[in-house]
Amino acid sequence: MMTRRADAPIVVGVDGSDDSLDAVAWAAELAYLRGRPLRIVHAFVWPLMDVQLGPSPYGPPDGGLAHAADGFVDAALTHARTASPGVGAWGEVVTGAAAPMLIAESRHADTVVVGNRGLGGFSGLLVGSVGVNIAAHASCPVVVVRPGTGAGPSAGRVVVGVDGSPESHLAISVAFEDASRRGVGLTAVHGWTTPASLGTGAMLPLVFDPELVGQEESRMLAELLAGWCEKYPDVDVERRVRYTKPGKLLVEESRGACLVVVGSRGRGGFRGLLLGSVSQAVLHHAQCPVEIVRNYS
Repeated sequence: MMTRRADAPIVVGVDGSDDSLDAVAWAAELAYLRGRPLRIVHAFVWPLMDVQLGPSPYGPPDGGLAHAADGFVDAALTHARTASPGVGAWGEVVTGAAAPMLIAESRHADTVVVGNRGLGGFSGLLVGSVGVNIAAHASCPVVVVRPGTGAGPSAGRVVVGVDGSPESHLAISVAFEDASRRGVGLTAVHGWTTPASLGTGAMLPLVFDPELVGQEESRMLAELLAGWCEKYPDVDVERRVRYTKPGKLLVEESRGACLVVVGSRGRGGFRGLLLGSVSQAVLHHAQCPVEIVRNYS
């Protein structure tokens, strides 16, 4: 995992939509909670289109695309300072398309926060292409905030998906730290549909006793959490182990949670995929903000 400078900001992308303002409020509270600055950015693609950016000679002097872009950032700054009056925030209009710009911003950010869909999104999509692309390619953790799910970073428990993979180890670390900062409990979730593989090339049994395997899976989860429970004795930890699809279980546990933390790919994912089936399911269906993490190099 990359080591971030102490002054690395929380970055949030805005486009003037209500979804992006929900993300701004959540990001502002997160920045205040972590003691980090908040950077608000708007991707201004129009200069690349060779179109007029200033006001029309026949329109009001405060019209035009450039003025609208500045207005998006100014409105977001006001929204952030209202949501978290103590946060240090600044904003900028950056030339470029949204996803590439935010991926570039992620190289120097603590976390990137986005709304689930912007002004350009199709209404039927649960999470827009920008959110999915950033979650798949960013160089830092990414939080996607869906409308109505951002009651505040300290409302409800933190939920973390655990499957024993390297990325779920990182998710555990992030989740414990976040829960401790927020002063909330943590729910560690492990769903399974077949016994865990003991290693590369290990054969899985064709027939197994779900009750016995469930006991082994519970033991594995307890062992994975033991050291973190000692490190964070202030965090109340609950464990959920069920014979079901992990994504389904995480979505169920997301109801009433303040955040779900998952690795971008789990133990069963194909190595060529940047986002696994579990992280995709949670990203699209969780009832609270979702943080996607991976081992960054």
